[in-house]
Amino acid sequence: MTDDKADKSRVALTIQAGDQTRDVTYDELVLSNNLSQEALARLLIEKKIFEPKELLDMMEKVRKERYRTSDTASS
Repeated sequence: MTDDKADKSRVALTIQAGDQTRDVTYDELVLSNNLSQEALARLLIEKKIFEPKELLDMMEKVRKERYRTSDTASS
């Protein structure tokens, strides 16, 4: 019972298709998101839509915008 309760608390969402339902955990969502982002980045780089350095630069820009450090917060 305790294991069932612990497993239920990690369920992020339940998908229903017809008469079938499936619980999706946070771990599954994170993995799926990670795989999708990596595949998209690789595809865009292979197709020469952008260079790897451009992706890294944009990731750094987004990181700075989203995650302010104590240095940024005090200025």
